[in-house]
Amino acid sequence: MLFAVRMDVSVPQDMDAQAKAELLAAEKDYSQDLQRKGEWQSIWRCVGEYANISIFDVAGNERLHEILWGLPLFPYMTMDITPLAEHPSDISLD
Repeated sequence: MLFAVRMDVSVPQDMDAQAKAELLAAEKDYSQDLQRKGEWQSIWRCVGEYANISIFDVAGNERLHEILWGLPLFPYMTMDITPLAEHPSDISLD
């Protein structure tokens, strides 16, 4: 199943610099591992915001839930999740 997920991040301004650096490194490792496995298909930065839009291809709702809750930055995020379906005008489906 395909999902588009918008993730808005709000890390506390007073977070210890070392703790923040470690958190961001863990987030990068986690997301890149999922990208290599093909479940996190793409990630796009939202210009001018601490946010991204990502496309996930996962077995179902439960797997997406598991992935998102596993994000090291999850406690500092708000998300908008949209299930996706093929569009009949998409020429790549021919």
